[in-house]
Amino acid sequence: MSSGRSSVAVANTSLTVDRLDRLTDRVRSTTDETIAVEAPATADRIGSVPDCSDADVDAAVAAAREAHADWAATPVDQRAAVIDRFSELVVDHRAELLDLLQLETGKSRQTAAEGLFSVPSACEQAVDRGPEAVADEPRGGGIPLLTTATVTYEPVGVVGVISPWNYPVTLSMADVIPALVAGNAVVLKPDEKTPYATLFLAELLERAGLPDDVLRVVTGEGGAVGPALIDRVDYVAFTGGTETGRAVAERAGRNLIDCSLELGGKNPLIVLDDADVEEAARGATTACFANAGQLCLSAERILVDESVFDDFLEAFVERTRQLTLGTAYDYDAEIGSLIDAAQLDRVRSRVEAAREAGATVHTGGRHRPDVGPYCYDPTILTGVDPDSQIACEETFGPVVTVQPVESTDAAVAAANDSPYGLNASVWTGDRSRGQRVARQVDCGTVCVNDGFAVGWGATDAPMGGFGDSGIGRRQGDEGIKRYLEARTVATSRVGPLVPSDQLPMGWVVEGASTAWQAGRRIKRAVRSLRR
Repeated sequence: MSSGRSSVAVANTSLTVDRLDRLTDRVRSTTDETIAVEAPATADRIGSVPDCSDADVDAAVAAAREAHADWAATPVDQRAAVIDRFSELVVDHRAELLDLLQLETGKSRQTAAEGLFSVPSACEQAVDRGPEAVADEPRGGGIPLLTTATVTYEPVGVVGVISPWNYPVTLSMADVIPALVAGNAVVLKPDEKTPYATLFLAELLERAGLPDDVLRVVTGEGGAVGPALIDRVDYVAFTGGTETGRAVAERAGRNLIDCSLELGGKNPLIVLDDADVEEAARGATTACFANAGQLCLSAERILVDESVFDDFLEAFVERTRQLTLGTAYDYDAEIGSLIDAAQLDRVRSRVEAAREAGATVHTGGRHRPDVGPYCYDPTILTGVDPDSQIACEETFGPVVTVQPVESTDAAVAAANDSPYGLNASVWTGDRSRGQRVARQVDCGTVCVNDGFAVGWGATDAPMGGFGDSGIGRRQGDEGIKRYLEARTVATSRVGPLVPSDQLPMGWVVEGASTAWQAGRRIKRAVRSLRR
């Protein structure tokens, strides 16, 4: 598959063209059709992967389904041990993984490293919590002392994971790892723009002891491979845009399978009147421009109390101008490239439309071909029409709007004036106040005095969206439980709970009422003691 491609981009890394080909060979496909993969930092073609057919997807799911039985029967501690060994391999092979990430995404190495090290964190959460999440759980029976109830948990079967291009390592493994520790087989479809790092992770899982076919990878165009996958699996985990997410949910619903969807956002960042504006400005540069803004959790709207608006804006513009752009394989640059020409056009056209409508560009607003073909300066806008596309829809680039608000209530109202609800942040000198305000913001995660890292890093807590930002949760016990089917086993200690010839119905009714009243009094007493 190396014919007709450039190795210029690969030459700057620890990788080789042959190494990419060996990764591609992990995709088992009968088709001759391929999809080219480009290095955003140079616009060079670095390889190609199979454009899998329906038959390829069918074969992958069938193989995963066959492998699932033995994997599900493997004790959870042994499954967790595989994940634990995998996390060590990820750290051991960090240099090659970072090179792969930069090669196929154009990220800065700083951003690549931040994403890479979230994988061991996800593994640690799965290893720590997996055994407890799948363990039998005693529940209260219908009639105390006479009946019992136990909930057992079984893996759903074969999970389809459809992962995005912006964080191919982080977001694929955030869904794959808990599915595996729960005892499922997985068929993973990475974005066609960024397949290589995902394929390398599949190789590392195999080295860690994951049995053959428990994880299969299929590549191809999302519009074709995605529906084929949804029609064959038992659960779908999707990360991507809201409109595509609607289509995924609709198809999953027709197949009567469950799904979790992490979708788009128009995330607000609120600066209260008592915030340290210098600290808020420092945090906002990361919150808005990490990964060149191509992050579902990044802030695209900043709402600043009017009493500190001018000071915050000045500090924020100054700090943003100090950000460094670059795509070299070192840690010097903070901001890397956009993913491709289409994403560059999306960002550039929205900024130009805002400018033409009267918005002020305080810094940025420029394509930077001197840095890379798809690089764009971090951009700050004020005076944006609140009903414009750039104010209401996700841009997914290094662009943020800043607007003054007259009060905390006004900031919360503006933050909630959106169909999205993925992530938000609140900046204040009073953490307790920040937590109170956070409870009023309609988002699945709200961070106080941080943009998103404290929320994403809280792997023991669930993460997901309200409204158009998705359904379901990853991370925490919820992130494992979504991949399990609950079964209730209820048992009677006294035989069938029906009236007998020796026990008239009237006696049953009176006896049950007396028992219920006694039980109610006991529960009330217990509640009082707990208070």
